[in-house]
Amino acid sequence: MQLEQINEQSRFWIGVVSASHVKRGVLGGFAQLCHGKSAPLRKMRRGDWLIYYSPRTEMGTGRPLQAFTAIGEVADDEVYAFPMSESFVPFRRNIRYSPCREVKIAGLLDRLSFARGNAHWGYSFRYGHLEIRRDDFMTIADAMLREADHGCGAIGRAE
Repeated sequence: MQLEQINEQSRFWIGVVSASHVKRGVLGGFAQLCHGKSAPLRKMRRGDWLIYYSPRTEMGTGRPLQAFTAIGEVADDEVYAFPMSESFVPFRRNIRYSPCREVKIAGLLDRLSFARGNAHWGYSFRYGHLEIRRDDFMTIADAMLREADHGCGAIGRAE
C-alpha cells in the first residue's frame, strides 16, 4: 500500500478488539466492532481506513498487548448481519487488509495527537471505536507497513 495514494476524502478509524478476534477478521476479510453493533460500522464509508488496536491477546483474560494489530481499507458500503449462533447475530463489513506488522503503541505515544502528553491516553479507546486525524493514521500506518512481509492481525511480527 502506498500511503501517499490514500484518497483525500478518506476518514480514519480505530477499532478496539482483542488480537485473537482481529486475526479472525483479517483471515475472513471483515470488521466487527463493539460486540457486533452496527452503528460504528455505519459511520465508515468505502475508501475509509480502519486500524485495529488490541489491548489484549484474548478478550477479557488474555495477556496485555497494547498494540496496533491490523490495518485495512473499507471495501464497500455494505453493513451486513452475520449469524454466528441463534442468539448472536453481529454486524460486519468487508475490509481489504494490507500486509503489516504489529506495532506496540508505547513507541508512538509521543507522536499521536490523542495520546501525546496524556497519561490517560487509553481512555480514548473506551467506546471501542473512534475516528482519528489523518496525521495520526499516517504515523501508525507508516510504522505498521514499514518492511511488512507478513499479514497482520496476530499474524505479523511485533516491532
